[in-house]
Amino acid sequence: MTFKVRRAVTTRAGGVSQSPYDSFNLGDHVGDDPTAVAENRARLGRNLGVGPDRVVWMEQVHSRTVTVVNGPVDEPVPVTDALVTTQTDLVLAVLTADCVPVLLSDDEAGVIAAVHAGRVGARIGIVPAALRAMVELGARPERIGAFLGPAASGDQYEVPPEMQADVEKYLPGSATRTKKGTTGLDLRAGIRRQLVEAGVAAVAADPRCTIEDNRLFSHRRGAPTGRLASVIWMDTNE
Repeated sequence: MTFKVRRAVTTRAGGVSQSPYDSFNLGDHVGDDPTAVAENRARLGRNLGVGPDRVVWMEQVHSRTVTVVNGPVDEPVPVTDALVTTQTDLVLAVLTADCVPVLLSDDEAGVIAAVHAGRVGARIGIVPAALRAMVELGARPERIGAFLGPAASGDQYEVPPEMQADVEKYLPGSATRTKKGTTGLDLRAGIRRQLVEAGVAAVAADPRCTIEDNRLFSHRRGAPTGRLASVIWMDTNE
């Protein structure tokens, strides 16, 4: 048996939410009408071809907590920032609006993960924690492929020098200069380096910057705003 891993990233378009969440907001914690969010989430499940009840969401809190899920759940998984599963046709979703969504898979072992890696979570090691959980389920780092979704780019993500130095200490490779010449962070660069050093051979990235691209939600560009979803799931091909 082989596993076909699928990934998708949403944009702002295609939903029912009103301004400033227009229109395909998938975040249920940002002040949007819950009815609109529910419809958007249902629409996502239908569009993915798995049904709304097969999408697993997280109550993301910028932690390094990883949760293994073995089937559909009625509510977002509480207080976690990474989901791991070996189940087919179960969609793992991560919500972002500048943070880095990290989608991981070992296609041979049939183990996938969705990780929410913001500045705090990336700094304290949420990505290595997700990799360890995958290995415990049979994955091997050299077989894992990683995809880093749209996020705030190093060109735009300005932070104070002290914050930059602190993150660089724990996530080497993330310090950068912005287009303005100010101190900044490129979390995707730091996470890429972290993954490579962990033995992950294949790391791909969506080059889009959430701050620059108006088709994407960005908390830094304009809050309140909605949330994008980056999702990963697998089906079997006999």
